[in-house]
Amino acid sequence: MATQIVDLLLKEINMEAGVTRKMLALVPDDKFDWKPHEKSMSFRQLAVHLAEIPGWITMAIQEDVLDFAGGYKPTHAETAQDLLRIFDENYASGRAALSETNDEFILNNTWTMKMGEQVLMTLTKYETIRHSISQNIHHRAQLGVFLRLNNIAIPGTYGPSADDMGKF
Repeated sequence: MATQIVDLLLKEINMEAGVTRKMLALVPDDKFDWKPHEKSMSFRQLAVHLAEIPGWITMAIQEDVLDFAGGYKPTHAETAQDLLRIFDENYASGRAALSETNDEFILNNTWTMKMGEQVLMTLTKYETIRHSISQNIHHRAQLGVFLRLNNIAIPGTYGPSADDMGKF
């Protein structure tokens, strides 16, 4: 039997989740409002967004539209423990939703992001899930820069980091 797309996506989110969780655990509670630049997100904004991303998989499967005109509010976090709780809940939800669907559904149904009447993007549910995984990787890399700028050792992602190798 051929490997199914859903199985490959589950394998990928499982692999990415471990590294993401390690990075979120390193966010210093006393630096939640720190920003590397005035145009940057704060540690809190970036880390909460990263912790919420696995929940977008649930949303992509269970909903057809996300309308930001409805007033999106990020989950509140004060500590790294809060971030881990938010991440764990969203990861469990995303993994469960993906486990309960099939290739035909994610390939043949669409999801739309909009702001009121303005359509920002329309993707297949599969593309939305892949976009979520890409967003996880992208924002986790940003978080790594935030950590590095605060002299916090970075765990390896796809192999050992310089910190893992004792080069910090």
